[in-house]
Amino acid sequence: MSQSIVIRGATVVNPDAIAVADVLIIDGVIAGVGGSLQADIELDGTGCYLSSGFVDLHTHLREPGKEEAETIESGSRAAALGGYTAVVAMPNTDPAQDNVETVRFVREQGIVAGLCEVVPSGCITIGRLGKQLVPYARLVEEGVTLFTDDGTGVQDAQLMQRALMLGKQLGITMAQHCEVASLTTGAVMHDGECCSSMGVPGWPSIAEEQMVRRDIGLVRATGAKMHFLHLSTAGSVDLVRAAKAEGLPITAEVTPHHLALQDELLRGFDPVFKVNPPLRTAADIEALKSGIADGTIDAVATDHAPHAGHTKEQPLDAAPPGMLGLETALGVLNTAVSVSPQQIASLMSWAPARIAEVSQRHGRPIAVGEPANIAVWDTSTVWTVSRDHLSSKSRNTPFHGMDLRGRVRHTIFNGELVVRDGKALK
Repeated sequence: MSQSIVIRGATVVNPDAIAVADVLIIDGVIAGVGGSLQADIELDGTGCYLSSGFVDLHTHLREPGKEEAETIESGSRAAALGGYTAVVAMPNTDPAQDNVETVRFVREQGIVAGLCEVVPSGCITIGRLGKQLVPYARLVEEGVTLFTDDGTGVQDAQLMQRALMLGKQLGITMAQHCEVASLTTGAVMHDGECCSSMGVPGWPSIAEEQMVRRDIGLVRATGAKMHFLHLSTAGSVDLVRAAKAEGLPITAEVTPHHLALQDELLRGFDPVFKVNPPLRTAADIEALKSGIADGTIDAVATDHAPHAGHTKEQPLDAAPPGMLGLETALGVLNTAVSVSPQQIASLMSWAPARIAEVSQRHGRPIAVGEPANIAVWDTSTVWTVSRDHLSSKSRNTPFHGMDLRGRVRHTIFNGELVVRDGKALK
């Protein structure tokens, strides 16, 4: 029988209210919310907020295929340190998550690690090659509810329409990486003033917005659910805002780094700031923040993308795009954007849990009888990011040396204490 846990003095964050209370956990379930509760293990929550554990819609765990950059165990540990009790594993592994065997492997490795729930996504097309649809029914039977070719957008509109029609029949969600490939060939950064002065190939906003516009039309035609991954431009936010006003079944996410970092950071040709989609302008950042404020953006997702040092240290045009994100997400969001505790919980827990269809276990109210998947975090601690002290196997964080405000203190997964006072226990 597991030990009982009480978290004392934290401010409990629920959708309908926030209030200071002790929270008691027994056998994986919240057993009490109130005062003067007793347990085997006592955790200090003073000065912190307590919410359902965070859920990341967009994590690259690299295993199988690129274990030198990350493993499911190391990525899960980084997730737990970031307050996550569930992460959606992107399917651009090797082999890709386009078959039952690979999906099952990823899920089972997450169970072995035991630090958070690893929720495998499935590819939209075989091998993410954009040519042939995956066997959706078989993957749905395996528990997959979110499908994406993340890293590449599905270029063939007719194929994407077929995928959405099948998605409508099966009740699943297609998650699109919005990039018209013919407009981004050789591009390394946002196509703007900074790019022009540096003399490098640019990545125009229209490359993203054109696919957002196309897929909104396909959703309108099919009635299928669509989730837009890592939106980065003002135009994309406007398109999604209008589509939601129309009542279309669309959700959207933004990353912490697109809220905090501008394309100007690439002036030094440092590949650590290279990401897909690229860092954009100050005007784009303000539009993303406005999208959070008015509810156009549903979720903040990390797009945690570890890369081994020898690959990321190549010249800018040769280095792969991607940044670490799991351990810094809360701090970046809270530092870059004016958000309330309830907005943080909504963006990082409640909404992503619904989109990923794990809301029977995650993103739940803090109430008696609910699963004990919990994050305890503050919005006041200022800490300096060090790439050498992060849990990921890789070191490609763009926030190295930067001060962030807000950090996770404790994480409880399935009633088990996996992070205590900012340190992983596994």
